[in-house]
Amino acid sequence: MNMPSLEPRLFIVAAPSGAGKSSLVNALLQCEPAISLSISHTTRPPRVGEEYGRHYFFVERGAFEQEISDGVFLEHAEVHGNLYGTSSQTVGTLLGQGRDVLLEIDWQGAAQIRQNHPDCVSIFILPPSRPELERRLRGRASDSEEVIARRLFNSREEISHAIEFDYIVVNDHFDEALEQLRTIVAAARSRQVLQLPRHPELIQTLLA
Repeated sequence: MNMPSLEPRLFIVAAPSGAGKSSLVNALLQCEPAISLSISHTTRPPRVGEEYGRHYFFVERGAFEQEISDGVFLEHAEVHGNLYGTSSQTVGTLLGQGRDVLLEIDWQGAAQIRQNHPDCVSIFILPPSRPELERRLRGRASDSEEVIARRLFNSREEISHAIEFDYIVVNDHFDEALEQLRTIVAAARSRQVLQLPRHPELIQTLLA
């Protein structure tokens, strides 16, 4: 009997700046090679060590605004004074290849994705405390005092939207937070609606 193929999943991970979202996402992708990260477009200038097409597609604001007009983005938002967006074509291509896709975006973009893809799996990463959040932001040693102050101020608005997400992970101990992410991914793949077609004979036998 031919089993129907499982639908690829769309995962969203959001967090306030300094919560450790990118580090957790990168570690998750190392553990879960079947998940592809959709590279975002942004008007933010690259940080030291960041590469075009690997970390972000860095574009000028005018070009980004034109892409908005052209309907390029599945979601887009302004965050800390910079524009960010996810390419509809990129996500569609990856899903069409049967790959799970992860979007590392903010709460505004997540709300847009949930509206159009209600079956997505959304995860919000929290820091263990405000002092720790500030410590991590300062530990980057790449942002000005003005940028750090803005990110700390905006974090309250960002964190207020955590309850809108399917899951909340507190990134206190990195390994534990990573394991929680992996558990969430496994649970999403094991939902009954996906698992039912895999075991029709067994289910019918158990129901007899």
